[in-house]
Amino acid sequence: MNTKVSISRSNKYNDDLIFLTDKKDLSWATTVLSKTEVAYLKSAAKKEINFVFIPKVEKNIIVQFLKKGKNASYHKEDVRLAGNEILQLLSQNKIGKVEVVNQCKENNTLEYVEGMVLGNYQFLKYFNNKKEKANSLKEIKIGKDSATTKEVNELNAVVEATCLARDLVNEPLSYLTAPQLSKEIQKAGKATGFSVEVFDKKKIEKLKMGGILAVNFGSIDPPRFNILTWKPKNAKNTRPVVLVGKGIVYDTGGLSLKPTANSMDFMKCDMGGAATVIGAMSAIAKAKLPVHVVALVPSTDNRPGGNAYVPGDVITMYNGSTVEVLNTDAEGRMVLADALHYAKKYKPELVMDFATLTGAAAAAIGPVGICCMGNAEEKVKSKLKESGEDVYERLVELPLWREYGDQMKSNIADIKNIGGGYAGMITAGKFLQHFTGDEYPWMHFDIAGSAYLKAADGYRTKEGTGAGVRLMFDFFKKYCS
Repeated sequence: MNTKVSISRSNKYNDDLIFLTDKKDLSWATTVLSKTEVAYLKSAAKKEINFVFIPKVEKNIIVQFLKKGKNASYHKEDVRLAGNEILQLLSQNKIGKVEVVNQCKENNTLEYVEGMVLGNYQFLKYFNNKKEKANSLKEIKIGKDSATTKEVNELNAVVEATCLARDLVNEPLSYLTAPQLSKEIQKAGKATGFSVEVFDKKKIEKLKMGGILAVNFGSIDPPRFNILTWKPKNAKNTRPVVLVGKGIVYDTGGLSLKPTANSMDFMKCDMGGAATVIGAMSAIAKAKLPVHVVALVPSTDNRPGGNAYVPGDVITMYNGSTVEVLNTDAEGRMVLADALHYAKKYKPELVMDFATLTGAAAAAIGPVGICCMGNAEEKVKSKLKESGEDVYERLVELPLWREYGDQMKSNIADIKNIGGGYAGMITAGKFLQHFTGDEYPWMHFDIAGSAYLKAADGYRTKEGTGAGVRLMFDFFKKYCS
């Protein structure tokens, strides 16, 4: 990531300090503050303020008031937001190192630091004055009584992976072509420990992955099909869990051209699903979770040049099905379809795909959650929803009723690539389901609303958010335990 904050454990109190506390219990303060300062703190606690800043010669002290909420999911999120809120004060005072110490009965130090690190993220690669623009915070220490070494290592793994996903989404096509995305995946694999295999265009042609090739027809850059593998010796599963990420590095809409304003101008984000699974694999591998996971990332851009596929074309897909293309802007499902069929070779325990797939999903629930659907067992769905609440990447499950499949029937081919005028996120899911063949448990996550923001939302920074990385990491941690 462009700006990195390191997290470690300490109890030396050598740096500026942030104490997390309940307003009702300030007894600890007498050990670190003078009588006058304690009196000031108690006075402040009676007011509607979130924190107190006490500048001192030897070190600054910040007291962050945390209020316990009845809803556990909301409370954890409020703590993350509090961590993000303190960043402005740190930057204003040029504070580069802090130690966070928990004084609350309930320990939410990890969530607080998570909000700080994710909110501190910046994408500065293309600025000439990076140093002037960079935030001051560079290092956070967590009191030894507030977190274990394992917890700190896992937090480092997931926030770094989330920021990696943000970096990938924020990169423009002028840098991040499909071949370059493969290089970034290889770099991430080398850094964290997962292995990478990349299929070039000749291999994709040999396999007859018609969906990927069709979308790529209009591009001067060749497509790629990336396979990421994490298989530790102590893996708890004999059959892998497979992740699939949509890797459309830029989407013009093809010949079904998007308007530029408020539509095409941010389509560098259309590989947000790929960024999710790359980030998830990086976090899983860095934390050395004992789970066998494979990720598949089909990648190309979608342009109207050259011999671009056109509305009305019939494409033969990797699984042999024929698809009538009625809209070349429904390209993400074309590349995902080939990857979902390829996933069958692993005899997977579960397959989960992530994609910035439809505007309908964004319109349905906005940027505050993720639309999901699939045929996985209820206990799997329940665990996914539990993780969604815990990390505040909440899931809204939609039905895959057979009537939605009727919209996908074609007069001249096995299936068409768009449905009717309603429930577009579900008909897209029905299209994908056709290529799973219901041969494995499967979940589809449409992250179109949450993967890219036009304005910051707390610690979810403007543009790429890394949506789905924290969800997957939390799910796999629970899966391993």
